[in-house]
Amino acid sequence: MSSRRSRSRQSGGVSRISDDQIADLISKLQQLIPELRLRSDRVSGSKVLEETCNYIRNLHREVDDLSDRLSELLASTDSNSAQAAIIRSLLM
Repeated sequence: MSSRRSRSRQSGGVSRISDDQIADLISKLQQLIPELRLRSDRVSGSKVLEETCNYIRNLHREVDDLSDRLSELLASTDSNSAQAAIIRSLLM
């Protein structure tokens, strides 16, 4: 048992997650990541976490890009137009 794990258990009252629970959570996470979902082979937990971080970074970039595009669209649209009203209502 690692010293960190044994120290944590000794601290009293600290709820620990079991290795089986971690494995289950990693498996569930793998099913959420498109690059890993279709793989039939066992993927290491570190690979799942690495791909999850990459996926989240990509999602952040997509959100930023879409936000920029939306800002440009709103800037180029007359603020009193029906299109602008629809966009604003969708954002609410």
